[in-house]
This record gives sequence, C-alpha cells and structure tokens, in this order.
Amino acid sequence: MIKKLADRFALTEQGAKDLIKGIVLSTLLNLAMMLPGIFIFLFLNDCIQKDTRLLMHPSWSIWVYILVGLVFMAIIFWISYHQYNAVYTRVYNESEMRRVNLAEKLRKLPLAFFGEKNLSDLTATLMEDCTELEHTFSHAVPQLFASIISAILITSGLMFYNWQLALSLFWVIPVSLLLIILSHRQSTRNNEKNYLEKRVVTETIQEGLDNVLELQAYHREADYMKKLSSDIRRYEKVRTHTELSFSVLINGAHAILKLGLVTVILVGSFLVDTGSISLFKYLVFLILGTAIYSPILQVISNMAVLNYLDVRIRRIREMNNMPAQQGTTQFDPSSYDIEFKHVGFSYEEGKEVLKDISFTARQGEITALVGSSGCGKSTVAKLAARFWDASSGQVTLGGQDISKVEPETLLKNYAVVFQDVVLFKATVMENIRIGRREASDEEVLQVARLAQCDEFVTRLPQGYQTVIGENGATLSGGERQRISIARALLKDAPIVLLDEATASLDVENETKIQESISNLVKDKTVLVIAHRMRTVTNSDKVVVIQDGMVVESGRPEELQATGGIFASMVRRQMN
Repeated sequence: MIKKLADRFALTEQGAKDLIKGIVLSTLLNLAMMLPGIFIFLFLNDCIQKDTRLLMHPSWSIWVYILVGLVFMAIIFWISYHQYNAVYTRVYNESEMRRVNLAEKLRKLPLAFFGEKNLSDLTATLMEDCTELEHTFSHAVPQLFASIISAILITSGLMFYNWQLALSLFWVIPVSLLLIILSHRQSTRNNEKNYLEKRVVTETIQEGLDNVLELQAYHREADYMKKLSSDIRRYEKVRTHTELSFSVLINGAHAILKLGLVTVILVGSFLVDTGSISLFKYLVFLILGTAIYSPILQVISNMAVLNYLDVRIRRIREMNNMPAQQGTTQFDPSSYDIEFKHVGFSYEEGKEVLKDISFTARQGEITALVGSSGCGKSTVAKLAARFWDASSGQVTLGGQDISKVEPETLLKNYAVVFQDVVLFKATVMENIRIGRREASDEEVLQVARLAQCDEFVTRLPQGYQTVIGENGATLSGGERQRISIARALLKDAPIVLLDEATASLDVENETKIQESISNLVKDKTVLVIAHRMRTVTNSDKVVVIQDGMVVESGRPEELQATGGIFASMVRRQMN
C-alpha cells in the first residue's frame, strides 16, 4: 500500500507513510469534532428526560459535565496537535525532500534531457508544481480521504440509531462526489490547456528579455508586444473558462450538500409528527448535520487544486522516471588516453548525428577536431566528457568505459572551456575559483594573469572583488572567455577540452593566451575544437569530421600534403 501511494502521488516512502498517518489522524479529528454533539446529547438526555443513571449522585451533575467537557477538549486538542504535525509539518518536510530529490535528479541527467526540455517548464516544475503539491497535500488530500472514511463510519453508526434520518443526512455526499468524479476528465483537459497557455506566456516574456537587444536593433518591439498581448489574452480566456468551470462544479457540490439539512428537516418533521421518533432524536440529527458537512465542504473548496493534482504529479513523475547517469565512484585510470570505438549518437530516434566515429586522443598530445559547422565536433567533445552517453559504440578513458563511471567522479579529470561561457552573479575572483574551490587568492590571481584577465579586471571598480552581472552581462565576450580559461588553468586537470577557446579574442590577446594554453596542456590529453585553421598548426593530430563521420585523420602536415578536405579548408582560410 505504501509503495502504491508513493507511486501514485510521487512521494518518498516516508512521505507515503506520513500521508497514511495524516489520513488516520484527520479521520480521528473529524470523529472528534462530533464530541461536542455527544456532549450536548448527554446534557439534553439528562435535562429533558431526567435520566441520571450516568451520574453517581444528582448533586454532582454540574461537575460531571465540566469533567466530561474538559476530557473532550483534551481529546480534540491532542488529536489536532498531532494531526497538524502529520498533515502540515510532515508535508512541508516531504516538499523539501521533493525539491532536493528533483535537484539531485537534474544533476545526474544527461544534457540531452535539457536540450529537449524548455527552461521555463523545468522552472515551473521545481517551483510552482512543488509549491502547489505542498498546498494540496497539506490542505486537501488527507482531508479528502478522511472525510470519506469518517462519513462512512458516522453513517454506519447513525444507521443503527435511525436509518431514515441517516439516509436523509448523507445521501447528498455520494451525489456530490459523483458530480466531481464525472467532471474530472473535463477538468483535467481544462487544466492541461490552462498550463500550456500559461507556459506560452512565460516563454514569450523570457524570449523578449533574452533578445531585447535584437528587438530594439531591428525595431521589432511593436511586433513583440503585439504577440505578447495576444498570448496574454488567449491565456486570460482559457483561465476564465477554467475558473468558471471550477466555480460551477464547486458551487453545485456546495448546493447539493446544503440539501442534506433540508431533507433532514423535512424527513425529521414528518417522523416527529407521526410519532416515529422523539423530538430529542430529531434535535441530535440536526446538531450532527451542522458539523458533519464541514470537512467535506473544506475538501470541495479545494477541488480546483485537487483537479490540477494529476497534471502536476505526472510532470514530476516524468522527471523522476528519467534514466539518470550512474556509475562507479572508484576510478583510477592507468592513462588519460581517450578512445572512440565505432561511436554513434542521436539526439532523437531516427536522426543520427554521429556515425561510426573512431579515433584516439593520446595523453601528452593535442588532438584537433575540425570540420564545417554542424558536422558534430562539439557533440564529440561532449561525449568525451560524458555530458551525453553514446547511442552505440564505446568511449574509453585509459581503457575504461566512461559510461560505467559516475559523471561527477569522471569530470574531476576534465577542464573544459566551451564557446558558451557561463558566469555567475559573483565576484570575478569567485567566478575563477569555481575551477578549484579550495584555491588561495594568490593561486587565483596567478592563473588570472596567465589568462590575460589583469588587463580588464584592473579597470573594474573593485578589481577582482567586483560583482559581475548575471552570466557576465557587464563583460564583453572576450573578457568572459578569459575568465573561463582562467578557471581551466586553476583546475589543472589531466584532460583539457577546448571549444574554440580563443574565438572571441583579438589577435594580440589570442597570441598571449595561446602561450598560457601551451603551459596548460603540457603532458595532458587535449581535445581542441577548431574553426580557425591557424589554431591547429601546433596540433599533434587532426581529426576531420564531415556529416557525422571521420573522413580524415593524421598529423597536420601529412593531411595538407594529401590535398584532401583539411588541405582545402586551410587554403580557403589562407586566401
């Protein structure tokens, strides 16, 4: 049962146990809320019918009722305290674990997942969906189960007391639930559409923020605002329709529940008039009727959230079920040679990007990957670091299959400088120190000078303690790339991946950084993605990739002598 609940509601095992505990305590609380009615029953029974058999002595009557009242209050307080802890505190703990688990899952997923998923969609799952599930499981789910269970128990008990009044009191509950169940499919469709339209608006806003310079440069602000307004109007229309549907559903269920008291009054009046029941029994049912509907009304009021539950759980379950990259944490290769053995790769089924790639990048050598844009060079470099897993074939490091090594363990051996540099909203020094967190300030400053960072950092207001904007928005492309190179220098890993590391630099700084890179790559396995042919002249080996296949491989001078594709690329760039 615990496993089924965990699977159904995307909970941890402890979360499923806490849910069961919350349902049990919520049921007890619903039953405990009947205690005031029982108290009134005892009082009326004693006063109206003069029945003092429950009392040890008539003169102690008032003290007995005070004692009974205090006991009932203590019972309600005890159950309420533990129910709050189970339903609210434990739910918030589970919500914390859900976020942590999702973050851990994202950390272990291959980059292919992020290529397929929209950033705003992932953000909504981590933030909005988790928050709504937290609210739903604290305010509605345990109460829903508890209300159904307590209604069945109370109905069964009252059936023995008087079945006619019990039926008149409870017939509205299954009818209300039936109304909700029948409308569930339509509500789910409305919620799906509402979510999709909301995501469209979010993506349009994000697109505008990311491309504000292009929008202004090409005078497209009016067109963008027109599209955004259209998206918002469409979302408003869908949202209004969804809210109206929910309000009709909720108010309809509320109205049906109110009919329960009406039928109790009508049936009770008839039974009292015919002498079938006493006025006392009739009053007891009226008192119970005002209390028993409260938890059910509370659940119905949260039906909008409950109907959205499956949509959110499905999105979280989809992420949880994604195959994570796993492997051994014990990895000590005999060498740092990277070998591709008949490697194939595709981002999606039926669309192969790489086909039968085979080559070896040896330790102590610079291996350059060249080819036209889109030929698969960057994909090869990312496969070498297990950012993705090969669809076929094998990538080995020191003779060991890297798909069997845990990614974080593997990446301790890599220093990576890609064209798309990612910087954080922190100081320049802290952005460089990402390469090695325990590095001293002196070590950071040393690699910064080697990467030619001094030139622009000294112009910043607080030098290396200057906080740069999000993703280095206050820096130029070349300045951001120099910080990335400084990181790689600081990490001093045995394997270096360079994706056109000097592409954003001018000729003077490129020459200086090439000298720094020469120091960086000594005795290391270096894989360079190059577009400028002059950057591969010092390479030990060139691998030419065309249409996802290795078409040429060898030393630069050998390939130039053969007059093939590499030689043609060099001639075109020299002319």
